Amino acid sequence: MMSKYPIIVFEGIEGSGKTTHINNVCKFLKKKNKKFIKIREPGGSKNSEKIRKLILNNKSKFSEKTDLLLMLSARSENVDKILSKHLNKKIILIDRFTDSTIAYQHYGMKINLRIIKIINKFLLNKIKPDLTFLNIVNKKNLIIRLKKRKNKNRYDNFSYEFYNKVQKGFLKISKGSKYTIIDSNDPLAYNKKKVLNKISKTIKL
Repeated sequence: MMSKYPIIVFEGIEGSGKTTHINNVCKFLKKKNKKFIKIREPGGSKNSEKIRKLILNNKSKFSEKTDLLLMLSARSENVDKILSKHLNKKIILIDRFTDSTIAYQHYGMKINLRIIKIINKFLLNKIKPDLTFLNIVNKKNLIIRLKKRKNKNRYDNFSYEFYNKVQKGFLKISKGSKYTIIDSNDPLAYNKKKVLNKISKTIKL
């Protein structure tokens, strides 16, 4: 049985619209007077936001292994300072989570999947998402949306080939009933309705 206060995650590559949807869900939950928190990864807690600045800084030049360990360090702080504290007390919305690590670091950067899974298991204990929205985007819209970004960080500057590998990785991961695919090439109003309907069913409104 799903918790009254589920963990709901929004995944997808850059330009796939996940941040737009998570913001719409926040407005929706406020209207419904539901208790929730929203965090992003990397980022979230005070220390995690410091790590985020380091990871995403355009001048940072880390190896793939360092990138992975920094991402997981930020997650570790979130688990201790935020997730454990609010679990089963508030709806938890997360902009990127464990699937992003697998999609980017394993499928994109070729880091050993077993290592990622072992560290995630060690950090998360029994914390896991109840519902995940995977937002996908085609090449044309991805390029248009990234060009429009005024403040690009290090993760906004990969090649299309890299993003394509990552998105294919997300699609491989997203098997099972807890996943809902949102095709961001469809009209925004249609996708907004699809997301909010799924949220309503999940939290039994």
